[in-house]
Amino acid sequence: MNLDEIRLENERVLLEPLASTHLALLLPVALQPGLTRYSPSKIDSEAALAAYLERALDLREEGKAVPFAVIDKKSQSAAGCTRYMNIDWDNKVLHIGATWIGREFHGSGLNTEMKGLMIDFAFDELGFEKVEFRIDERNIRSRKAVEKLGARLEGVLRRDVYLADGFKRNTCCYGLLPEEWKPKRNTL
Repeated sequence: MNLDEIRLENERVLLEPLASTHLALLLPVALQPGLTRYSPSKIDSEAALAAYLERALDLREEGKAVPFAVIDKKSQSAAGCTRYMNIDWDNKVLHIGATWIGREFHGSGLNTEMKGLMIDFAFDELGFEKVEFRIDERNIRSRKAVEKLGARLEGVLRRDVYLADGFKRNTCCYGLLPEEWKPKRNTL
């Protein structure tokens, strides 16, 4: 399967393969203060966002990530980014992460819709056996969102990742298995 051709879509959201040409569309969203507060990613300038996109595309070339531009079909506008990452093809485990969406989309259901598409595709089309999420321990909103999807807290990695501001976060590790996702899929 060609990783740069994966495109996921439903009535609400389009996840299209990330490209350097998304820079202009994503920049107004990326410049919103605090979007990556709990993340090691830096996107708060045009240069930082360009470097972020370049790194995501490099990881796709290496087969380690599948980055997407998130398009909100309701408003017909760029909403942010997300990706499959830390892909372990041998053990059939991948992470969904590096997700940031504009504040106007928070609480709108967009995140749930895009995660649903990604989880379905990972299990049903790619044949993965586990989806993981890594979240800053302080990011209660994101933790509740993945718990709503059926993911279970598997542990906390203490002082695990440096953030852009120099803080070293504790990382909550969540896992989701196909049998945990299937009952949740139609209730969201």
